[in-house]
Amino acid sequence: SKFYECRENAWANLMVTHVNHALYTGLISFWVARKSRDAQCWIARGNESKLTLKRWAESSPWTFENKWYLLEAEESFSHNDYEAAKLFYKHAISSAKFHKFVHEEALAYELAAYFYLELGEMEQSIEYFLAAHERYHEWGAFGKCNSLFEFVKRSPASIESDVAP
Repeated sequence: SKFYECRENAWANLMVTHVNHALYTGLISFWVARKSRDAQCWIARGNESKLTLKRWAESSPWTFENKWYLLEAEESFSHNDYEAAKLFYKHAISSAKFHKFVHEEALAYELAAYFYLELGEMEQSIEYFLAAHERYHEWGAFGKCNSLFEFVKRSPASIESDVAP
């Protein structure tokens, strides 16, 4: 009996690791694509992760939908399709909120805030940074809260020159 319990937990842990790998590989890939001369290579890598999460989202929207939307937003941002990116960030935030993934809602708000910052839409950016701060606080990520607070309290000129999330 204990053998089967351990085996089931090991499988679940492996799945969580695989999900996180797909999500964060995709996020990193699209971010690097926006900063790199070899953008197509990074976009291809991000697309692999996005398609993996899309397949999972089709079978379990509750768990994977918000992650897939977030990768869609980041890909759209990488392709300078700002209207699509705005829509996908909103979907990622709404889905994470609806499905009670507070930490992923915080991440979606934060990435959307950086997106709006790069577009020069300061008011929207600050609004999203504050929402991310609230969600991280709710989740108990106080170090992240402090980091965001320090970032946002700087002058708008220094925020606009800061490109790394």
